[in-house]
Amino acid sequence: MEENTTTTILMTALSTLTPPQISTLTATVSSLLHHHRRRLSALLSSTTLFSLSLHHLHSLSLHRKSLLIAQHLLSILSQFSRIFNPTNARMPPCTATINDRDLDSVLLLLLLCEVRQYDPKSLKTLSPSDWRDSLSDYVSSTMLTFSGIECSNSETLIKYIELVTKCKKFVDVMGCRDGKVRREVAASVAAVVALPSVEVKQGGKECAVCKEEMKLGRDVCELPCEHQFHWMCILPWVVKRNTCPCCRHRLPTDDVYGEIERQWEVVVKIGSGCL
Repeated sequence: MEENTTTTILMTALSTLTPPQISTLTATVSSLLHHHRRRLSALLSSTTLFSLSLHHLHSLSLHRKSLLIAQHLLSILSQFSRIFNPTNARMPPCTATINDRDLDSVLLLLLLCEVRQYDPKSLKTLSPSDWRDSLSDYVSSTMLTFSGIECSNSETLIKYIELVTKCKKFVDVMGCRDGKVRREVAASVAAVVALPSVEVKQGGKECAVCKEEMKLGRDVCELPCEHQFHWMCILPWVVKRNTCPCCRHRLPTDDVYGEIERQWEVVVKIGSGCL
């Protein structure tokens, strides 16, 4: 997906937010970005921490770097989808947890990519041991982005859009490079455990999996999309795939790439008025 398309989709979805939702999202994003700024500041202020983070980054395979970016994207994209909780309040959201060392590596990787795009020759003429000073100078020259100065709601959301767009572009490019195709992923354990049991109150309904009628008064499983199934039929299904057998509605998944795809679909539907 092209960068401008991603940005347009995000801006369209954001335009549907109510003032209270905007305030909630802005406060959450502001806190998140502030945390990133503090980590990056500490990273560039310490020769030892910078060296360790750079070494760790160099030790990672291309696939692992892509996975870290994907985890980072999921953590920031989740802030948006939580505001709407578009499926059902009982469904626990899935987010990728990322430790401080990996977060430092992701922030350093993103900064290196940004500097390389801004000035391709600046890092090539320097040895890695001198990168810290060059990166610090770049960060200082872009004070509005990384300083602790308070930003307006619009500026905070613009930064959020830029961050999501940057990470998603990287993940999409790596997906194309790796030749990844859409695959089935299992629903998360937390999502499966949270599925409710409801009593069948209307005759004539059949389970879409086994095609047999669900008897009146029987307890069956109801997905967030309100389609109902025999428990013995739906459980083997959701441990292999996170989609409803009837409408393909997606349950949360522990697969990072699958969850990014699920949450991005939510953003697209919000912008198109389908939610």
